[in-house]
Amino acid sequence: MTKLTNAQRKAIYKRDGYMCALCGSGRYLQIHHYIHRGQGGSNSPHNLITLCSDCHALAHGLNLHDFPDMTQEYVEQCILEYLADYYAPDWDPWE
Repeated sequence: MTKLTNAQRKAIYKRDGYMCALCGSGRYLQIHHYIHRGQGGSNSPHNLITLCSDCHALAHGLNLHDFPDMTQEYVEQCILEYLADYYAPDWDPWE
């Protein structure tokens, strides 16, 4: 499991317009692995997405601000759709 490089991180931020791909916030940006590295997910752009700290927490099941109707499953589905649409028809997060 290799660590994400700064160049990879910057490329994903740039691809996503330097904002959270889910809510559009430009604050407290982080990179999220759709398929976690521990589960075999890669550092490929097909598996990475820019999220703000709140959306990133939601992606990991932590609703820090008690957002109504925001579940981990909903956020995961949004991430899946974003990445699949962006890289269609060749999306492969294990790449």
